[in-house]
Amino acid sequence: MTIEMDAFAINTQPVFEAELRPYRSLGPIGLRVVLGLAFALSLINVIFFLATGALPVAMFFGLDFALLFGAFYLNNRAARAREQVSVSRTELTIRKISPQGRMSESRYNPFWARLEIDRKDDGIEAMAVVGQGRRTGIGAFLHRDQREDFAAALQRALATVRRRI
Repeated sequence: MTIEMDAFAINTQPVFEAELRPYRSLGPIGLRVVLGLAFALSLINVIFFLATGALPVAMFFGLDFALLFGAFYLNNRAARAREQVSVSRTELTIRKISPQGRMSESRYNPFWARLEIDRKDDGIEAMAVVGQGRRTGIGAFLHRDQREDFAAALQRALATVRRRI
Protein backbone atom coordinates (compact mmCIF):
# COMPACT_ATOMS: atom_id res chain seq x y z
CA MET A 1 0.00 0.00 0.00
CA THR A 2 2.82 2.42 0.75
CA ILE A 3 4.32 1.71 -2.66
CA GLU A 4 1.03 2.60 -4.38
CA MET A 5 0.79 5.90 -2.52
CA ASP A 6 4.38 6.77 -3.40
CA ALA A 7 3.75 5.86 -7.03
CA PHE A 8 0.64 8.05 -7.02
CA ALA A 9 2.60 10.93 -5.47
CA ILE A 10 5.27 10.60 -8.14
CA ASN A 11 2.64 10.62 -10.89
CA THR A 12 1.05 13.84 -9.63
CA GLN A 13 4.34 15.76 -9.57
CA PRO A 14 4.36 18.38 -12.34
CA VAL A 15 6.45 17.56 -15.38
CA PHE A 16 6.03 21.13 -16.63
CA GLU A 17 5.01 24.38 -14.96
CA ALA A 18 4.86 27.85 -16.44
CA GLU A 19 3.43 31.17 -15.41
CA LEU A 20 2.65 33.46 -18.31
CA ARG A 21 2.52 37.20 -17.65
CA PRO A 22 1.96 40.09 -20.05
CA TYR A 23 5.16 41.88 -20.98
CA ARG A 24 5.48 45.50 -19.95
CA SER A 25 8.51 47.42 -21.18
CA LEU A 26 8.19 50.04 -18.45
CA GLY A 27 8.84 48.81 -14.92
CA PRO A 28 7.66 50.48 -11.69
CA ILE A 29 10.68 52.78 -11.39
CA GLY A 30 10.46 53.83 -15.05
CA LEU A 31 6.76 54.48 -14.62
CA ARG A 32 7.42 56.79 -11.67
CA VAL A 33 10.08 58.64 -13.66
CA VAL A 34 7.84 59.11 -16.71
CA LEU A 35 4.85 60.22 -14.64
CA GLY A 36 7.05 62.50 -12.53
CA LEU A 37 8.49 64.19 -15.61
CA ALA A 38 5.05 64.51 -17.19
CA PHE A 39 3.67 65.98 -13.97
CA ALA A 40 6.54 68.47 -13.68
CA LEU A 41 6.18 69.60 -17.30
CA SER A 42 2.40 69.88 -16.99
CA LEU A 43 2.72 71.83 -13.74
CA ILE A 44 5.18 74.29 -15.33
CA ASN A 45 2.82 74.81 -18.26
CA VAL A 46 -0.22 75.14 -16.01
CA ILE A 47 1.54 77.81 -13.92
CA PHE A 48 2.70 79.67 -17.06
CA PHE A 49 -0.74 79.71 -18.69
CA LEU A 50 -2.47 80.65 -15.42
CA ALA A 51 -0.03 83.56 -15.05
CA THR A 52 -0.76 84.73 -18.60
CA GLY A 53 -4.51 84.47 -18.05
CA ALA A 54 -5.17 81.49 -20.32
CA LEU A 55 -7.25 79.44 -17.87
CA PRO A 56 -8.73 77.06 -20.51
CA VAL A 57 -5.26 76.10 -21.77
CA ALA A 58 -4.09 75.46 -18.21
CA MET A 59 -7.13 73.24 -17.58
CA PHE A 60 -6.36 71.23 -20.72
CA PHE A 61 -2.80 70.61 -19.48
CA GLY A 62 -4.26 69.27 -16.23
CA LEU A 63 -6.71 67.12 -18.15
CA ASP A 64 -3.90 65.79 -20.37
CA PHE A 65 -1.91 64.70 -17.34
CA ALA A 66 -4.99 63.07 -15.76
CA LEU A 67 -5.63 61.11 -18.98
CA LEU A 68 -1.97 60.07 -19.20
CA PHE A 69 -2.05 58.90 -15.59
CA GLY A 70 -5.30 56.99 -16.23
CA ALA A 71 -3.86 55.25 -19.30
CA PHE A 72 -0.76 54.11 -17.41
CA TYR A 73 -2.92 52.99 -14.47
CA LEU A 74 -5.12 50.84 -16.71
CA ASN A 75 -2.08 49.43 -18.51
CA ASN A 76 -0.41 48.41 -15.25
CA ARG A 77 -3.66 46.98 -13.92
CA ALA A 78 -3.97 44.81 -17.05
CA ALA A 79 -0.41 43.58 -16.43
CA ARG A 80 -1.62 41.81 -13.28
CA ALA A 81 -3.30 39.17 -15.44
CA ARG A 82 -1.54 35.84 -15.66
CA GLU A 83 -1.94 32.25 -16.75
CA GLN A 84 -0.52 29.27 -14.90
CA VAL A 85 -0.01 26.07 -16.86
CA SER A 86 0.90 22.81 -15.17
CA VAL A 87 1.32 19.37 -16.74
CA SER A 88 1.52 16.24 -14.62
CA ARG A 89 1.03 12.60 -15.46
CA THR A 90 -2.62 12.77 -14.45
CA GLU A 91 -3.76 16.22 -15.65
CA LEU A 92 -3.07 19.39 -17.57
CA THR A 93 -4.25 22.41 -15.59
CA ILE A 94 -4.69 25.93 -16.94
CA ARG A 95 -5.46 28.68 -14.43
CA LYS A 96 -6.34 32.10 -15.79
CA ILE A 97 -6.21 34.93 -13.28
CA SER A 98 -7.76 38.23 -14.32
CA PRO A 99 -6.35 41.63 -13.33
CA GLN A 100 -9.13 41.84 -10.71
CA GLY A 101 -7.99 38.54 -9.18
CA ARG A 102 -10.81 36.32 -10.48
CA MET A 103 -9.60 32.84 -11.35
CA SER A 104 -10.92 30.34 -13.86
CA GLU A 105 -9.47 26.87 -14.11
CA SER A 106 -9.58 24.29 -16.87
CA ARG A 107 -8.42 20.72 -16.38
CA TYR A 108 -7.64 18.25 -19.13
CA ASN A 109 -6.43 14.69 -19.35
CA PRO A 110 -2.90 15.07 -20.81
CA PHE A 111 -3.34 11.89 -22.88
CA TRP A 112 -6.32 13.39 -24.74
CA ALA A 113 -5.41 17.07 -24.74
CA ARG A 114 -3.60 18.62 -27.66
CA LEU A 115 -2.17 22.04 -28.34
CA GLU A 116 -3.87 23.62 -31.32
CA ILE A 117 -1.77 26.31 -33.01
CA ASP A 118 -3.00 28.93 -35.47
CA ARG A 119 0.15 29.75 -37.44
CA LYS A 120 0.54 32.64 -39.88
CA ASP A 121 3.52 33.57 -42.07
CA ASP A 122 5.31 35.47 -39.31
CA GLY A 123 4.66 33.08 -36.42
CA ILE A 124 2.01 31.78 -34.07
CA GLU A 125 -1.14 33.88 -34.10
CA ALA A 126 -3.07 32.00 -31.40
CA MET A 127 -2.84 28.86 -29.25
CA ALA A 128 -5.47 26.77 -27.52
CA VAL A 129 -5.59 23.53 -25.57
CA VAL A 130 -8.30 21.29 -27.02
CA GLY A 131 -9.70 18.09 -25.58
CA GLN A 132 -12.74 16.43 -24.09
CA GLY A 133 -15.04 18.65 -26.17
CA ARG A 134 -13.61 21.85 -24.72
CA ARG A 135 -11.20 24.53 -25.88
CA THR A 136 -9.14 26.92 -23.74
CA GLY A 137 -7.22 29.76 -25.36
CA ILE A 138 -3.75 30.29 -23.94
CA GLY A 139 -0.93 32.83 -24.16
CA ALA A 140 -2.86 35.47 -26.10
CA PHE A 141 -0.85 38.30 -24.56
CA LEU A 142 2.55 36.76 -25.33
CA HIS A 143 4.85 38.07 -28.06
CA ARG A 144 5.12 35.84 -31.15
CA ASP A 145 8.63 34.63 -30.22
CA GLN A 146 7.48 33.80 -26.71
CA ARG A 147 4.52 31.89 -28.14
CA GLU A 148 6.92 29.77 -30.21
CA ASP A 149 9.04 28.95 -27.16
CA PHE A 150 6.04 28.21 -24.95
CA ALA A 151 4.33 26.05 -27.58
CA ALA A 152 7.47 23.97 -28.07
CA ALA A 153 7.93 23.51 -24.31
CA LEU A 154 4.29 22.54 -23.73
CA GLN A 155 4.33 20.06 -26.63
CA ARG A 156 7.53 18.50 -25.25
CA ALA A 157 5.89 18.18 -21.82
CA LEU A 158 2.79 16.53 -23.26
CA ALA A 159 4.97 14.15 -25.30
CA THR A 160 6.99 13.29 -22.17
CA VAL A 161 3.83 12.46 -20.23
CA ARG A 162 2.45 10.32 -23.04
CA ARG A 163 5.74 8.37 -23.39
CA ARG A 164 5.88 7.36 -19.74
CA ILE A 165 3.65 4.40 -19.11
